[in-house]
Amino acid sequence: MNTIIFAFAGKGGVGKTSLSAAFIRILSEAYPKKRILAVDADPAVGLSTALNLEPTLTLDDIRLKIAESIEKGETADAIELLSEARFHLQDCITESGNISFLAIGRPEAAGCYCKVNAYLKQVIETISENFDYVVIDGEAGIEQINRRVMENITYLILVSDSSRKGIQVISTINDVSKRLTSCKKTGIIFNRARAGFDSSAISEIAPVLAVIGDDSEQAENDMQGESVFHLAADSPLFCGAKAALSALMGEDLT
Repeated sequence: MNTIIFAFAGKGGVGKTSLSAAFIRILSEAYPKKRILAVDADPAVGLSTALNLEPTLTLDDIRLKIAESIEKGETADAIELLSEARFHLQDCITESGNISFLAIGRPEAAGCYCKVNAYLKQVIETISENFDYVVIDGEAGIEQINRRVMENITYLILVSDSSRKGIQVISTINDVSKRLTSCKKTGIIFNRARAGFDSSAISEIAPVLAVIGDDSEQAENDMQGESVFHLAADSPLFCGAKAALSALMGEDLT
């Protein structure tokens, strides 16, 4: 199976989670027979609320069990946990229709368990091969995606508002991704852009996929804790997400 992987990155508070959720909804509705894996790589687990999917166990819960076994010198238990990691990972996945949800969980605890994290990363990559689409809602920056999920992505979506700081962050992430990831295509979505914002000067970083202004409906949706599935199909955020996804995939999803 040729899995298509979307990864969202940018500074905090620019709407990465909302756009990730919108991509997941669009893919789910456009391709009802395809399997979609939603990966929340943000410790806040905001994608859970956006999709109305509550994880009972996170990937970090498993990692901590392995780390605790190593700290206690329980080598046999650690090896057993590693060998059964695939089985335990299935317990982390929450499903609804053709969408499966996996939360990475909390930041790493003190101590270095690089080999354990590398092993778990390989297991996740193997699981991803069972899905048609994978959408990763990343923490601010690209490093967490590389370290804890996967290196090879199909599409990197850089999300920014129209502020100078937001643009500087996506420019830095773009530079880092060129060195550390294998990516077919990178694109930018400007979200909550101020009126009259001109994105043409930013296209030198990467192609601009969509410019989305303030969306009062999405803001209300967030305040009420509603999922993206409650958002009207003609809302600015949802329309912008469709335009961006169509531009990336070369298919008219609008």
